[in-house]
Amino acid sequence: MTYGLLQCDHVDGANRHLAGDYLDMFSAWLPGDWRVFDLTAEDFPAPDACDAWVATGSRHSVNDDIPWIHRFADLVRAIDAARAPFAGVCFGHQMMGHALGGRVSKSPRGWGIGVQTFHVHQAEPWMDPPLSTVNLFMSCQDQVEVLPPGATVIASNVHCPVALFRHNSLLGIQGHPEWRMPYARALLDQRTPRLGQAYASHALGTLDRVRHSSELAHWVRNWFALHARR
Repeated sequence: MTYGLLQCDHVDGANRHLAGDYLDMFSAWLPGDWRVFDLTAEDFPAPDACDAWVATGSRHSVNDDIPWIHRFADLVRAIDAARAPFAGVCFGHQMMGHALGGRVSKSPRGWGIGVQTFHVHQAEPWMDPPLSTVNLFMSCQDQVEVLPPGATVIASNVHCPVALFRHNSLLGIQGHPEWRMPYARALLDQRTPRLGQAYASHALGTLDRVRHSSELAHWVRNWFALHARR
């Protein structure tokens, strides 16, 4: 399969030595044949230009009134209409909710940071290897607060009720399975003034938890195979 990376931001230059830019992180997490489309530079593909799509995180909100964000919403709707395989991560996950008729807003529960544990509601055949809980890096203020019509929550916790969800051939992942430890730690350190020392210290204390990035990579591959266009 050819994977199309819908790039919604760039890693800051000061952090790029830790894990590279988004393509470096995603291709290390999910090895394959990748093509990159920089949406922030108005590089928009047709929904059938690749076999499957992955949308990245971003410093922006899906509610920002920026032309490329509006075009991204249109693209997600086109991908959904074409029933093309798609996985949205963080901002990409939120765009699924926003573009398909749900609601995304700043969580009243505050920042989601550190390694968090999510309860899997129901195992499905493509979720192999099976897990009853999923641990992922988190770093977000916005969340999907109202699901799009017809969507199904796959995993959640008290802080993030829509941690993973699916809609037709689209899969949303609020956490960051693609992040590497040095990058996650650097971001937390840099955001400590915004988060507050106590909150940031608690999050830093979660970073030694087991994470399920490789298992999520298998899930995403299986999801893409399940929804591959014949």
